[in-house]
Amino acid sequence: MKENEEDWTLVIKPSSGLFDLQLKEVWRYRDLLQMFVRRDFVAVYKQTILGPIWFFLQPLFTTITFTIVFGKIAGISTDGIPPLLFYMAGIVGWNYFSECLTATSNTFTLNANIFGKVYFPRLIMPLSIVVSNLLKFGVQFMLFLLLLAFFMFSGSKVQPTWAIALVPYLVLLMAALGLGFGMLISAMTTKYRDLKFLITFGVQLAMYASPVIYPLSTLPEKYKLLILANPMSSIIELFRYAFLGEGTFSWLYLGYSTFFALAILSLGIITFNKVEKSFMDTV
Repeated sequence: MKENEEDWTLVIKPSSGLFDLQLKEVWRYRDLLQMFVRRDFVAVYKQTILGPIWFFLQPLFTTITFTIVFGKIAGISTDGIPPLLFYMAGIVGWNYFSECLTATSNTFTLNANIFGKVYFPRLIMPLSIVVSNLLKFGVQFMLFLLLLAFFMFSGSKVQPTWAIALVPYLVLLMAALGLGFGMLISAMTTKYRDLKFLITFGVQLAMYASPVIYPLSTLPEKYKLLILANPMSSIIELFRYAFLGEGTFSWLYLGYSTFFALAILSLGIITFNKVEKSFMDTV
């Protein structure tokens, strides 16, 4: 039988365009996506003593530390919100974004061995990170809701608002920002390895450029626009407004964060799809 007459069971072709997400291929490999999600969610704490309890302890210890350092010692205002609730609301949202960004930014360098041996849609790897971190966010979000319920029954003046309906959209924006930035940085680190040393440091600095430890209302007007340039700022403020009744809400600010998220996600997809075709030559 001639070679051109053979019936191939699988034909692998390069992506046809920079925006080609190969969603049909991702759906075909959904079992692999589930496996990676399970690996990312379970394996990290599988051999630890406390296991998944760390999902609760990490934001709780960070919240207590912020309450002591920024609330008690520095005396930073929390707009009348109990400090534990104020800081927890900011930390839970910021953790999801930062962990998606940090983990996704290592996609090519950490998985070069797998990518070089087995074919599967490369987009599955960063998507699995976002989904597994979403599960972790859900666990920490439940901790926040329990803390919120405790303070409400204790008579604290916190009042959830109608903006709770926007919370799923806020989570989607955080995922898009983390995924977009992560894919962009991951593509760049295939040539510039120094970037991976700056990621953790840069994310920590960016946290202080967002209202995680201070309310936007306490900032002077000349600094407010600078902080709002960070697309996570309006997301965190709206998250607090939704559950605690205090915070800065503006459709304009939310629109800016939405536009920024779409722009950085598009740029991340373009760069990721471009680099994945030839990254094995540089990694």
